[in-house]
Amino acid sequence: MDRIARFLYGRYGSDQLNIALIIFSLVISIVMRFTPVWYLGYLCYIPLGFSIFRMFSRNIEARRKENLMFLKIVWPFKNWTQYTSRKVKDKTHKYYKCPKCKAVLRVPKGRGKIQITCAKCKHEFIKKT
Repeated sequence: MDRIARFLYGRYGSDQLNIALIIFSLVISIVMRFTPVWYLGYLCYIPLGFSIFRMFSRNIEARRKENLMFLKIVWPFKNWTQYTSRKVKDKTHKYYKCPKCKAVLRVPKGRGKIQITCAKCKHEFIKKT
C-alpha cells in the first residue's frame, strides 16, 4: 500500500475533463456494440487512454490548462441549462432581462403591471407579471 501511495504522489489525478473523456469513451463503446463494423469499437480506447495518461501525469500545470480550456467551452452551456431549468421550475416568479444592462431580474408572478427597477443599473421599466 505504501508503494502505491508513493507512486501516486505528485500525480495529477482526476478532474472534469477526465470524467467527460471516460463518459465519452463509454458512449462510443455502447454505440459501437450495435454497429456491424466491429473494428470501430476500438475507437473507445483513445479517449480512455488519454484520460489515464492525464490522471498519471506529473505535468500538473499543463493538465490544469487543458481542464480550464475544457471548462471554458462547457460552462456557457451548463449555465444556460441551469438557468433555463430554474426558470421552468419556478412557479412563483417571472424572469426578465434589463433592456439596458441585460441583467436577469426575478419578480413575483400575479401582480399585474409593475414597474421593475434594475438593481444593477437602476433603469426602470414596466412589465406585466
